Amino acid sequence: MLRPPVVVEPSEIEFSAIRAQGAGGQNVNKVSSAVHLRYDIPASSLPDDVKERLLALRDSRITQEGVLVLKAQSHRSQDMNRADALARLQALVDSVATPPRVRRATRPTYGAKLRRLEGKSQRAEIKNLRGPIKD
Repeated sequence: MLRPPVVVEPSEIEFSAIRAQGAGGQNVNKVSSAVHLRYDIPASSLPDDVKERLLALRDSRITQEGVLVLKAQSHRSQDMNRADALARLQALVDSVATPPRVRRATRPTYGAKLRRLEGKSQRAEIKNLRGPIKD
C-alpha cells in the first residue's frame, strides 16, 4: 500500500525572525536573519499515524504541548533560513511518514545452531588452556 508523500501545509507554519547568534560584523545588531519555525503537530492536518510517530520522537525541539520549534541561522539571508527550516521540517515529517516494518520472529536453522555451539566450545577450550598446567 503506497501512500502519497505527506506534504506540510504552509498555512500551519508560523515563522518569526530573530537575531542570529554567533560572531557577526558591523551589520550584526541591525539585521534579524535567523528564523524560528513553529509547527503545532496535534493541530496540523497530518495523518493521525504520522502525528503519533512525530510526537513519539525523543526530540528536544518538540515541546510538552506538541509544538515543534526549529531554529535556522546557517545563512545570512532570512529567506534562505526560512527555506532551510522548511526543508528540515519536511525531512523530519518524511522520516516518520512510512511506518516501521514489523519484525517477525524466526527460528535459527539447524546449521546455525551447530555453528554457534561449535564456536562456543572452541572458546571454552581456549579459556581452559589458560589455566594452570595440571600434572
